[in-house]
Amino acid sequence: MASINPSVTIAPSGPSVPTVSIGFIGFGAMAQGIATGMVRHGGIDGAQIMAYDINADMLASATAALGATAAQNASEVVDNSEFVILAVKPNVIESVVEPIKGKLADEGTTVISIAWGWDYARYEQILAEGTHHLSIVPNTPIAVGKGVVVAERKNNLTPDEIAEFTKLFSPISLVEFLDTATLYQAGTVTSCAPAYAAMFIEALSDAAVKHGIPRAAAYRLVSAMVEGTGALQVATGQIPAAMKDAVCSPGGATIRGVQRLEERGFRGDVMSAVDAVMGD
Repeated sequence: MASINPSVTIAPSGPSVPTVSIGFIGFGAMAQGIATGMVRHGGIDGAQIMAYDINADMLASATAALGATAAQNASEVVDNSEFVILAVKPNVIESVVEPIKGKLADEGTTVISIAWGWDYARYEQILAEGTHHLSIVPNTPIAVGKGVVVAERKNNLTPDEIAEFTKLFSPISLVEFLDTATLYQAGTVTSCAPAYAAMFIEALSDAAVKHGIPRAAAYRLVSAMVEGTGALQVATGQIPAAMKDAVCSPGGATIRGVQRLEERGFRGDVMSAVDAVMGD
């Protein structure tokens, strides 16, 4: 195993388009989101993608929409892909991997897992010796090229494979390499929190509607504000507290709203939501 990621964060920067073939074993919502992001926002041709899923009707429809190829089985995906993305449910990983683990270990095959809870050490117990694999946690905004991918720093990809992985994912997401100990804590924040962000968008939009703004306009305005605020923080590195202070004029309207949120325990509630997911 080599720790070969000199940079912790890889922000979207539009690297050269990869020419590798990409295979998905499991093609549910998250896998489709990744594939959609790659094709529509990452410069990947649908013809570079092959996918297999036990739901044949869904698979046929989803691959056709992207110009991708529907495979007959998982083995066919591995035979035709340089990057194999394991995207089945965590509880079936072992049964899916067992028949193809020899092929997954072939030279020229890179395995990327998005299965929750399956880190490097756990895969080492079931994969054939020498398999090159990396575990990641993506989130749903990757479908529109605005995703976040938390990647496990402990992996055995070669430098060239890391470079190809970066070419695939950095145009459609911010990629953050973290230690195994914090991989799924960070994944909780990035992959579960879109639900919390959507609730915030809904609540703020409801407030806008209450004060006379049409519903569709409210959603657009609030969603753009949330996206822009996040983009500003990533671009500047400014701490959120400073961003808040920059909007809060002394004695002004914004600070009164901040006070009300503090009185209602806004920040504590958000932290508690993450604690609940982590089982604390």
